[in-house]
Amino acid sequence: MSVMRKGLALVAAVTTIAPAGMASAQSSNNALRAALAQSGDLFARDRAVAVRDRAHPEYEALGLPAGAFTVFPRLQADVEFNDNVYATENGAVDDIIFRVKPELAVESGWSRHFLQAYVRGDFSRYSDYGTEDTNNWGIGSSGRVDINRAANIAFGADYAELTEPRTSSNTPVASAKPIEYDLTQAFIAATRVTGRLKLSGRGDFRSFDYRNGETLSGAVIDQTNRDRDVSSLSGRVDYAFSPATAFFVQVTGNDRSYKVASTPTDPNRDSSGYEALVGVNFEVGAVARGELAVGYISQEYDSAAFSNIDGFGARAQVQWFPTELTTFTVTGSRTIEDSGIVGSGGYLSNGVGLAVDHELLRNVILSANTNFNRDEYNGIDRDDDRFSIAAGGTYLLNRNLGVSLTASHLKQSSDGANAGVKYNVNRVMLSLVSQF
Repeated sequence: MSVMRKGLALVAAVTTIAPAGMASAQSSNNALRAALAQSGDLFARDRAVAVRDRAHPEYEALGLPAGAFTVFPRLQADVEFNDNVYATENGAVDDIIFRVKPELAVESGWSRHFLQAYVRGDFSRYSDYGTEDTNNWGIGSSGRVDINRAANIAFGADYAELTEPRTSSNTPVASAKPIEYDLTQAFIAATRVTGRLKLSGRGDFRSFDYRNGETLSGAVIDQTNRDRDVSSLSGRVDYAFSPATAFFVQVTGNDRSYKVASTPTDPNRDSSGYEALVGVNFEVGAVARGELAVGYISQEYDSAAFSNIDGFGARAQVQWFPTELTTFTVTGSRTIEDSGIVGSGGYLSNGVGLAVDHELLRNVILSANTNFNRDEYNGIDRDDDRFSIAAGGTYLLNRNLGVSLTASHLKQSSDGANAGVKYNVNRVMLSLVSQF
């Protein structure tokens, strides 16, 4: 087995503060990263190893052999304190939440090609507010076909039943229970390197199916107008000017098709758009590496009720390694996202983030991150600002057990005539992870 199941995976699993629900695309992203890693020396960016990626053989799960495959059972148990369960501005209530996350993954051990599959759950129980209990689960598979050393194809598919967190700006505040939805997604990607050129392409499909909510009085909160299929196709050309620098052009087109027909009070949000970026992928010795891209983004809506969105687009990720034991990661993006709020077809999402990971000891990892996002809604007078900060540490007892403690703060403010909910949420979570 490769580094995909090393003991440091415990750190990533238990020190990241994220909204409720599961990252069902994780296996797909792992397969794509593995595919791109085969691309060749001119495009390799591996002179430094990030703290979260560093191999720790003495803390790696060994797994259970099953012929040409290895089975990796994993169980995470959380105890969380949340001081604003409903993410409200006034009348906040707190609760203790118990959460269990079982997972079973199977990975191939072939010298060429790769295949994996997983099934995982995320079950939460609230001490006082049982209506907030959630039962999330997902199943999926991904793989990679190595055509030769310079070309490969990656693929994957996932299905998950998830719960929208109360902190989501699109979720209806009047719902007595959190909104549940089904997410189906699949992707296929291909990469080929020839000399100084790297050619890559990717196709994605995602389908969202929301379940209606209810108010405390039993009135139905219709969510069918949020059901949609999202397809995208991207192509990218990289040209290596040196073993440490490559310039690229990337174009992505998308089609967003909603499943419910337009009504006079709620027009259909069908749209199509594109993102055209130019950028640089680089590595500065063993000190820094990253990717910066800028360009133009556009989304056109079929209904005249929604005006089109376009403008400056950007994506960035830069890692700095001041020492072998510390990694700083800076991220940024400007994209167009779908809106679930009546009257708005979408919004411009602007985000920046900073994360730091430090290996205090071989088995003690400290992490902290902060993020700021601004959502500018189209069609209505509303802007949302979200600020989050989190810090924590993980102690790896051995290759089978790890424990972590994390604390986080999330603040949302909203302005405009159609302003949303303003809130502050503080969370503290203790996690125990067991893997074999």
